[in-house]
Amino acid sequence: MEHLDVDDHDGIRTITIDRASAKNALTAAMRSSLCALLGEADRSEDVRGVILTAVDPVFSAGVDFKEPRAPGWSAYDNQFSVNPGKALRAMTTPVICAVNGACVSGGLEMALSSTFVVASERAKFADTHARLGVVAAWGLTALLPRAVGVRKATEMSITGNFVDAEEALLIGLVNHVVAHDRLHPTVEKLAGDIAATAAVGEVIDLYRQGEGLSLSDALALESHHTARRSFDAASFTAAGRATAARGHNA
Repeated sequence: MEHLDVDDHDGIRTITIDRASAKNALTAAMRSSLCALLGEADRSEDVRGVILTAVDPVFSAGVDFKEPRAPGWSAYDNQFSVNPGKALRAMTTPVICAVNGACVSGGLEMALSSTFVVASERAKFADTHARLGVVAAWGLTALLPRAVGVRKATEMSITGNFVDAEEALLIGLVNHVVAHDRLHPTVEKLAGDIAATAAVGEVIDLYRQGEGLSLSDALALESHHTARRSFDAASFTAAGRATAARGHNA
């Protein structure tokens, strides 16, 4: 697909945004293709993890604001256009966002909508929506304060100032920061560590559903879910032995 490189290997789909000449900004066609690739991966029994990254030197500037709008287009229409943030959040297949450089506005929304984020030491993050006179439409106002707290999210969104990789780790915006040349090996290793069981998707779904609930309601959600799961004692025992052996070999 144009400006989106796809590689499927050992159960991991890697999607690389490849439009460096435009700071990896996403055209409407790219957004549509990205959502299709994510949906295809989520439906595939052969894909147990997705890596979302980009060619250097930046991750993504988000939407390509230079792309001409259709006659009569309005901000209202944007709510019904293709939305990568929504597509990422709909997935039960885990998505690791590998941020290799500047991750701005829509790019930040994609990172926030991923299962977790690994950043290069060269990564930096900013929300510039307000500076452009617009408001985020891919989930940032809900997701950023949940990641870093309301005060820091507000500061980022109304100033447009960048947060570097080290600060991003400290405030909980990313899971890991690694040397730039170790970004892809680290992410590939992490993707390979994802358990190859249906429980992975269930856990992701429970975490998402439970995020806005009280403790008692979240506990009830888990109980309701697990009470209806099938259980195979022999498979559980075999998996237990394999997991114990993995721990000894770590």
